[in-house]
Amino acid sequence: MPDPLFDHDDNANTPLTAEEREGLIPSYITLRHELNEAEQINIGAAQRWADSRRRDILDRGFLSELHQRMFGDVWRWAGQYRTTARNIGVEAYRIAMDAQQAVDDARYWVEHATYPPDEIAVRFSHRLVAIHPFPNGNGRFSRLAGDLLALQLGQPPFTWGSVSLVDAGETRARYIEVLQAADNHDIRPLLLFARS
Repeated sequence: MPDPLFDHDDNANTPLTAEEREGLIPSYITLRHELNEAEQINIGAAQRWADSRRRDILDRGFLSELHQRMFGDVWRWAGQYRTTARNIGVEAYRIAMDAQQAVDDARYWVEHATYPPDEIAVRFSHRLVAIHPFPNGNGRFSRLAGDLLALQLGQPPFTWGSVSLVDAGETRARYIEVLQAADNHDIRPLLLFARS
């Protein structure tokens, strides 16, 4: 199933396709807005879980558990790396290696103060979304991971445009634009967006 960040449907009453419903746990969900609501409730619970623990976000096991907690009440595959190709992200066989490299790089950046704390957290979030490790929810997962790393580094969580990026057309388009700039090695627009 595509990430709603990149495959946005302006009609929340659009029925989910059979492919989209594959792996779905709640049987009552048939429409996009029902899926968004169920995911948001699950993400809220994951946020409370993460806020109640002092964990090192720079751990691949924690990251998988975070995704599982964000989507585990909605999707059977939550927390499991994707095994199929996507139009964005690395090839599936590279996910574990690239995710570990992202964690290792961020640990190095923290240890050696390579960048200011905000930039470390934003670069880490960008790396995760660029890898696109899971079948769905990668944008929301990477932003929460960035927020948690910012907190771990003594900074407040980011605002990411101050609206839900699943439903916000103009802000969502801006987010995609700044992600693409970061893909082209210009991190500044994403840094500014993260605190906007």
